[in-house]
Amino acid sequence: MYKIVLGICAFLMVCSKPLQAQDQILDGIGETAMIARYIFNGDTRDWSRNNHHAKVEGGQARFIDDARFKKVIALSGGSYVTLPSETLSDLESISISAWVNIKSKEDGQRLFAFGKDANKQFSAAPTGLKGQDGFHALFTAGSSKPASSTAIELNKWVHVVVVVDITSKTVTTYLDNKVVAEVSGIPQELDAVLGQTNTLYIGKSLIGGDPTLNALVHDFRIYRVPLTRRQVAGIYFGANKSQEGAVNVGKPEENLPQFGKEESQLYHKYLVKVSDITVETEVGNLPRLPSHVPAKYSNGLKLDKVRVIWPAPTDNSSVLEPGKYTISGKIAGSDFVPKATVIVKADKKVTPKAKLAAFPLSAVTLEADRHQHDTKFIENRDKFIQGLAKTDPNSFLYMFRHAFGQKQPEGAKPLGVWDSQNTKLRGHATGHYLTAIAQAYASSGYDKNLQANFAGKMDQLVNTLYELSRLSGTPKVQGGEAVADPTKVPMGPGKTEYDSDLTDEGIRTDYWNWGKGYISAYPPDQFIMLEQGAKYGGQKNQVWAPYYTLHKILAGLMDVYEVSGNKKALDVAVGMSEWVHARLAALPQDTLIKMWNTYIAGEYGGMNESMARLFFLTKNEKFLKTAQLFDNIKMFYGDASHSHGLARNVDTFRGLHANQHIPQIVGSIEMYAVSQNPDYYFIAENFWHRTVSDYMYSIGGVAGARNPANAECFIAQPATIYENGFSQGGQNETCATYNMLKLTSSLFMFDQKAEYMDYYERGLYNHILASVAKDSPANTYHVPIRPGSIKQFGNPNMTGFTCCNGTAIESNTKLQNSIYFKSLDNSTLYVNLFIPSTLNWEEKGIRVVQTTSFPKEDHTKLRIEGNGKFDLQVRVPGWAKKGFVVKINGKKQKIKATPGSYAKISRTWKNGDVLEITMPFEFHLDYVMDQPNIASLFYGPVLLAAQETEARKEWRQVTFDAKDLSKNIKGNPETLEFTIDGVQFKPFYESYGRHSVYLDVRLK
Repeated sequence: MYKIVLGICAFLMVCSKPLQAQDQILDGIGETAMIARYIFNGDTRDWSRNNHHAKVEGGQARFIDDARFKKVIALSGGSYVTLPSETLSDLESISISAWVNIKSKEDGQRLFAFGKDANKQFSAAPTGLKGQDGFHALFTAGSSKPASSTAIELNKWVHVVVVVDITSKTVTTYLDNKVVAEVSGIPQELDAVLGQTNTLYIGKSLIGGDPTLNALVHDFRIYRVPLTRRQVAGIYFGANKSQEGAVNVGKPEENLPQFGKEESQLYHKYLVKVSDITVETEVGNLPRLPSHVPAKYSNGLKLDKVRVIWPAPTDNSSVLEPGKYTISGKIAGSDFVPKATVIVKADKKVTPKAKLAAFPLSAVTLEADRHQHDTKFIENRDKFIQGLAKTDPNSFLYMFRHAFGQKQPEGAKPLGVWDSQNTKLRGHATGHYLTAIAQAYASSGYDKNLQANFAGKMDQLVNTLYELSRLSGTPKVQGGEAVADPTKVPMGPGKTEYDSDLTDEGIRTDYWNWGKGYISAYPPDQFIMLEQGAKYGGQKNQVWAPYYTLHKILAGLMDVYEVSGNKKALDVAVGMSEWVHARLAALPQDTLIKMWNTYIAGEYGGMNESMARLFFLTKNEKFLKTAQLFDNIKMFYGDASHSHGLARNVDTFRGLHANQHIPQIVGSIEMYAVSQNPDYYFIAENFWHRTVSDYMYSIGGVAGARNPANAECFIAQPATIYENGFSQGGQNETCATYNMLKLTSSLFMFDQKAEYMDYYERGLYNHILASVAKDSPANTYHVPIRPGSIKQFGNPNMTGFTCCNGTAIESNTKLQNSIYFKSLDNSTLYVNLFIPSTLNWEEKGIRVVQTTSFPKEDHTKLRIEGNGKFDLQVRVPGWAKKGFVVKINGKKQKIKATPGSYAKISRTWKNGDVLEITMPFEFHLDYVMDQPNIASLFYGPVLLAAQETEARKEWRQVTFDAKDLSKNIKGNPETLEFTIDGVQFKPFYESYGRHSVYLDVRLK
């Protein structure tokens, strides 16, 4: 995709160094806000990553040379362009941007017309309607009025933008960066005009008899957000600028309600004292400052802490020598200035050893709740298990066979979306699928037919990938030429450079030249191009994250090997990993640093995790060395001399693409597990604490920046979610939370802090469970959480995968994986989550049956089947401030149970023993760190969302009693449905219509 720099880069951050340049911004608008882009420079391809490719219909459209835009499409003689009907689905708002050069003033022409019919349409008539001169933009359902202005001048390039903003119920038209018309009172929802059965035209009307467009068209774009004036200006002024540029780190659009200093700041108006603190750190390591410090409140409030925002240095220069210094923090909406005295010691931190292990998925079975109703966990599991059982592995093998020039089996159909033929990420879904099928096989012991289904799919996938991998670097015919050395891969036959062309005409299929062991759904060129500095994009001299795709494939192969013992799966992984080692080991460190810090192109997923795991499985030192080649030195260590970075608790990830970097941290903790290098542990631990403290939204997601302008990025400055977050294009990429949960459970194996599992519970219930559609396995990419938002679900039939559709089939086939952990010596059982389930602890000859309707009740029961001595460590959630009562066989126990800890119960257990736990729920608020008035309402662990009837521009305002939030809340805790001032609140995981996750909270 073209990357055009927005020339508005007034850097307002308070950090001492500028953010790293990244080429992710298209005219100051994150690409996740873009639905489709048709440049028309010789074809009708969609240049976004969504593959909504268009077609020319009727007449004789031509691609012609143009003095301004080089090549454009000329529509005339009845020609027009059609877009796939699925292009417009699940939209909040919509904006159209295009350059047009009109050649005829005949009225009735349409630049575009989208809709169900002539009475329900979104269209633009640039030269007038019948009997009405001027430019008319219509968003019509019933009697809606057009936004009208003077007609477009003939024979001149004009930039047209039409914005439909559902939140303000307006249609606004821009011509050459100027607002020329605006009309209000449009329908409240896009579905009133743009339903599921749309006809989508460029250059043709939906009204019979109207003429087709006679014009030149260039760079036709569709956005899912209402473009702002500044974004329109960015597109307009960026039209003739360089294709690549730096990330926009300017002041974000002020499109969120602002709060004056005189306005109440939630509980902060009752603050009477904030304590100063003292912390210790080691030379070279920035201190870990607590996000909350002790405080006192008036008005009888039973609060004892307050959120503090501390400075976030970009290096560790303040702690290079032993000594003492003081840091001043701030409290949003308050004049208090808490201070932290930092004592820098010469001591060296000691890292912990692994103490716990996870149970295999086959050892834990999800059960119905106490009333024999399916839980949300079972509902979501079954949607995905049943969906996966119906899939055809040949669809997931299609692009692999295509890459190797092999014949497709009869009836095989390719996947779509990011696995379409011309998509450079194709094959990524196959990796997710391998993992999901392996997990489904391990988890479906309750149904032997299902389990056999998945066993057959695993064998089919692995056998085909094995056969293809054996072709690489091997002569096509006996005695023929071949290139076995991965470092000697030549250019494709007849080509003068490496390229990423995947068309039937352009793809290379000379597998005998690819080096021994190579396996992917595309030829090796993308890997080689990345080494040579290629950027991310859709052109054939650009790439799309080749190592990200490879990580998914390798992880899936190893998952299959570990659950089934299929050695071919391990052989394929080993062969390709040796190919990777050969290429990367030959590169200088500077090249590796540049590669791993290239936006998206250098995204390698968790390649370090896979290489560490392969080393563990094979004991081959080569793979440990390969894993180290994936160190993201800039983020991990600050620079090549390892002077600071995350290893020294310096936040080096602000403003970066979240899910490009979270899997690298997951890999870091796995590297620690196999190497015992303490830096790897500190990198992972520091990242987790900084992310959860300074970047987390209430649902557990961690990205969604308005600054930089990309919903997939961390905000530009820590702890400024209100100032820089809440991207209009959505927040909280679902696969980022998937990876945060992986990181969390891995860290817990080394350090059994309850805060890890508190976070895990938050992300699991309020994002992962909430990411699945009501009646299908369709799931979310981003989860929008602005006022009156609505979730957008995709991939109901598992035929077209984005990254989040891929991780969804993984998440929902392993929902039981962190309920229980065991100590390495099998002396202790950790109960982390309160989910109805049965654990088969084979080593102890013990079964544990957990019976509960949690979170629709505040208690759980664990029945022990078998006899044996072991400790039970039961999580006492941080939110359980009203008590935590433990009974054994009906008798109350005297056990220390502090919120945010684990309660230890040591006992020789007898068959039939019953452990009962009660933890009363209460309502509590989770506020935004830099704007306390904006907060989410929780009941125990469950986020409650206001159910909205329409889109909103303002936050929903709610008033609570400061001492007792429950005073004006009515409802039934057993259904988790409540009302506040007549507005219904439900768990976010049961919210499928419009919702408000955050509220404008006032206290009385």
